[in-house]
Amino acid sequence: MGDVAGVEQRWAVVRRWGPYVMLVVGTVLTAATMDVIGMSEAERYATAVLVVAVLLWQVWWDRHPARTRDVPSPVSACHYLVRAAATFALSWLNPFFAFLAAVGYFDADRLLPRRLLKPGLLVTAVTIAGSQSGGLPPHGLLGWGVFVALLGVHLGMIAVFGHLAAREEERARTQAATIAALERTNTALQQALDENAALHAQLLVQAREAGVADERRRLAAEIHDTLAQGLTGIIAQLQVVTATPDPVLGREHTDRAIALARHSLGEARRSVHNLSPVALADDGLPDALKKTVTEWGERTGTQARFTVTGTAEPLHDEVAATLLRIAQEALSNTARHAAADRVGVTLSYMGDEVTLDIRDDGKGFDRSAVRHRTPVGGFGLDGMRTRAERIAGALTVEAEPGQGTAVSARVPLVRHDR
Repeated sequence: MGDVAGVEQRWAVVRRWGPYVMLVVGTVLTAATMDVIGMSEAERYATAVLVVAVLLWQVWWDRHPARTRDVPSPVSACHYLVRAAATFALSWLNPFFAFLAAVGYFDADRLLPRRLLKPGLLVTAVTIAGSQSGGLPPHGLLGWGVFVALLGVHLGMIAVFGHLAAREEERARTQAATIAALERTNTALQQALDENAALHAQLLVQAREAGVADERRRLAAEIHDTLAQGLTGIIAQLQVVTATPDPVLGREHTDRAIALARHSLGEARRSVHNLSPVALADDGLPDALKKTVTEWGERTGTQARFTVTGTAEPLHDEVAATLLRIAQEALSNTARHAAADRVGVTLSYMGDEVTLDIRDDGKGFDRSAVRHRTPVGGFGLDGMRTRAERIAGALTVEAEPGQGTAVSARVPLVRHDR
């Protein structure tokens, strides 16, 4: 762009001072060749008057407001044609004034409207061809032949350069149209990106709200499955104690009631702890998962190993919470049903995705047998799958009786908002 601006500036200098320079050159050469050409006294006076007139005309034009515009106007066309006529007259008096006529080739497109462009260039071509053939008017048949030949050359050059100029103008229009189309496309793309960003934020809010609803359902199910059942058992044991006169049997049922109360208290604490991802309050997802797996292994006595692959990145809170919940539920299912000796949990960062794999060597299960069976009020595999799908992810389960179970959650890598 800088080169284009520099070229335009240089052309502006040529158009501004070119007529003066060519007028001076023509005047000096005319003064030096008056005697050689044999100009009469009247022709010399006429030349002087025309030179002064052309000079004043050019000065007037340079001060006119229309000169600063690059769009042809009636004033600019008048300036060109008057200068061309004066130059033709000067070249008739002395051929060296053709230098001034050559200026018409450089500014015709800026001064003349399209309908006058060819006539104006024809006047310039006739003036220069006549000067090159020995002066106007041509002398004899040979002079006219040379003049016609030179005029043909000039007209051919005008046609060639006019064609090239038209091609360049067409290319410039096409380029301008392409740039305008790209600007419109960029504007539309930016609008689409803004809409996608708003939609993304809306989806995250909806996912968060859905997660809250899931947590409420899960907590209600856990209260029903653990606390309510535990309290029912405690009541049943205490009823037996109050109904039997045998102190040994009463002591046995009292111990059972105490054990059920302790177990229910533990379940209540676990439910409250799992209400929100406390593990993510101070740690990132990798550290939170590592602690979760380690504590789970120590609590269940199962050999548990956690691995991270790829370059760990800070994840959006909703993504991190979803993966942690899926891991907790998968480990809980493993402890309840798998009877596994070893469990492996792998967190993988893969470009624009994050994958969480939980594998065990337990007894597995028949997927077709549980595909349409979900525990009442429980979270289960369908709940984990719903969690993953709400953040545009997916969950797959691989299991065979006696071959262990593998749960894999794949979600988009959405970075933490700074």
